[in-house]
Amino acid sequence: MQETLAIETKDLTKNYDGVTVVDHLNLSVRENEIFGLLGPNGAGKTTTILMLLGLTEPTDGSARVCGFNPTREPLKVKRQAGYLPEKLGFYDSLTPGENLRFIADLNNIRGTEADKLVDELLETLDLAKDKNLAVGKFSRGMKQRLGIADVLIKRPKLVFLDEPTSGLDPKGINRLLEIIAELPQKGTTVVLSSHQLYQVQKVCHSIGILSKGKMVIEGPLDKLGRDALGGGRYTIEVETARPSPQLVDIVKKIEGVIDAEVKDNLLRVSTSADLRAEISKAVVNNDIPLVQMKVQEFSLDDIYMKYFKES
Repeated sequence: MQETLAIETKDLTKNYDGVTVVDHLNLSVRENEIFGLLGPNGAGKTTTILMLLGLTEPTDGSARVCGFNPTREPLKVKRQAGYLPEKLGFYDSLTPGENLRFIADLNNIRGTEADKLVDELLETLDLAKDKNLAVGKFSRGMKQRLGIADVLIKRPKLVFLDEPTSGLDPKGINRLLEIIAELPQKGTTVVLSSHQLYQVQKVCHSIGILSKGKMVIEGPLDKLGRDALGGGRYTIEVETARPSPQLVDIVKKIEGVIDAEVKDNLLRVSTSADLRAEISKAVVNNDIPLVQMKVQEFSLDDIYMKYFKES
């Protein structure tokens, strides 16, 4: 069964005054996934987003966004896609509901339908209790959540979020990430551009890393972790009273174990999931005294640094 793509580009290129900002970009984003678009400042992330939204024309190459060509059919793309820029703009003298109704009206959503949608979004974004407060009195976190509502008011199939957690406290970050993580379940594909790698790892299914306009690496997060670092997503260290080849054979039979070896008096197990419970049960059931276990999950920072060193 062929997967449906929300975004597909072929050799997408953008030059400014003879400088190549985006260089023959080939990108695929599946429907109903969260895709992390990563890279340092100047890597071409924002320019890529603007081309995908039809806000700037490519110098060469092509793109399909929600089935449309953003260069030739920008209005059709804009009806399907929403964009949350890093710097937000609202009418500070209006309430959050008034701001959202204005955007709804621009998208031909009016009357009871608009009222219902605004109420739902204010509730979902934890802003219902502040619905009578002027937006100018909102905190940064409240404005970020209102920005998400602003993007979702037209019920887009695709949203681009540029540094959505910038300036938020840890509580605000966690709440916003929870909201973002729920969007694919509601039929919305997300492209998340962020410098905060641990946040990307927490919610994204796939990532693409841009460097000097080129795609350095792209693909599902788990696969990239395995390819970059070797083995599986988790490394579990098992300390026993007597590590032995017999224990290696026992552990290798557990579903989800990719590899196992004895190293420095420890059994190091590479797995696709956190299998500490299964491994400890197998060890104890075979009368091998278990001393302790430690688990380490691969970090997106490790992947990021590996590929940048190579590029």
